Amino acid sequence: MGRISLVRVFSGTLRPDETVHVCGHGLTDAHGTEPGADPDARDPHERDPHEADDRIGGLTSPFGKQQRPVAHCVAGDLACVARLGHAETGDTVSAKDDPLLMEPWTLPEPLLPLAVRAHGKADEDRLSQGLARLVAEDPALRLEQNPDTRQMVLWCLGEAHQDVALERLRERHGVRVDAVPYEVALRETFGGASSGRGRHVKQSGGHGQYAICEIDVEPLPPGSGVEFVDKVVGGAVPRPFVASVEKGVRAQAARGIATGHPLVDVRVTLRDGKAHSVDSSDAAFQTAGALALREAAADVPVHLLEPVDEIGVLVPDEYVGPVMSDLSGRRGRVVGTDRAGPGRTLVRAEVPETEIVRYAVDLRSVSHGTGRFDRTYARHEPMPPHLAEKLRQRAGSSS
Repeated sequence: MGRISLVRVFSGTLRPDETVHVCGHGLTDAHGTEPGADPDARDPHERDPHEADDRIGGLTSPFGKQQRPVAHCVAGDLACVARLGHAETGDTVSAKDDPLLMEPWTLPEPLLPLAVRAHGKADEDRLSQGLARLVAEDPALRLEQNPDTRQMVLWCLGEAHQDVALERLRERHGVRVDAVPYEVALRETFGGASSGRGRHVKQSGGHGQYAICEIDVEPLPPGSGVEFVDKVVGGAVPRPFVASVEKGVRAQAARGIATGHPLVDVRVTLRDGKAHSVDSSDAAFQTAGALALREAAADVPVHLLEPVDEIGVLVPDEYVGPVMSDLSGRRGRVVGTDRAGPGRTLVRAEVPETEIVRYAVDLRSVSHGTGRFDRTYARHEPMPPHLAEKLRQRAGSSS
């Protein structure tokens, strides 16, 4: 049947073949802000508001599986509108010369991640379009392409919501997907200062490869990223190849050193090197830069950083104790409690994200279905050594 939009008329008269104004809201996601908050403080994942003029197609009245054509719709009517291409669930359709925006209803935040990948080649070609249609139909779903883990993640309300979403994707949109373990965006950093020497010298009878570089690496405060400093004197590394070394260092940092997670919060200083008038090249110095960074990492501990979220758990007073005990068992730090109305308390805590991947399900069990929570990314912190070692062993066995 194509795209059909279900419309409820609150005032006025809606007629076929007339131009209307479509106004959409910014709907917050799992890490978003409350409705009515400062628009400049909206979460970057939040769906942006949109406005457009669109033309109404035919109007029909739904009756089971049948669609009965109607000449017009008045206040109180429910109608199906064809070809309303710009509208999404929750939008307001109003007169073109008098645009309006109705206050949106409050939706629960999707906080349970479901990582998916295409089941086969045919599904891979239709995956993006199918997921986009699925999210457009269900405003309680949020789709995220995680830039760190490169996973396609559907944020859902719970396990039943996950099952319904996968079934709709398969039955309605013809896309089969496989659920895969959700990966938390971990990072690596140096535990101390170190030095490394990258030597990439090959000769195979013709044009060879020659690049040598020496670097110093030192840790930086959290949030500094990767800094590259050139302190080569005397032209030991020609100027064009300094950029090549930096490119190789940054590429290796993005791939990680110990567990395959991005390296951050370090300063890499190029202090010396050697080049050949014929055999040196951009590719050779990129390889040397990557080798130097790996050698520097071999002499110092590499710390694994995990994301820490600030969460607020709203529960009845009788469940405050069990919730705080559960958060402590998840390596959480309770930072305070606030009264949130008669008989309800807001528990504020900082918890590693690796410990609350399925907290949307676990909180229902702890609070007997009466609690809810929200979460916001706070920072990355070093992971406990024994947990980091398990991940290193797992990464070593998989490679």
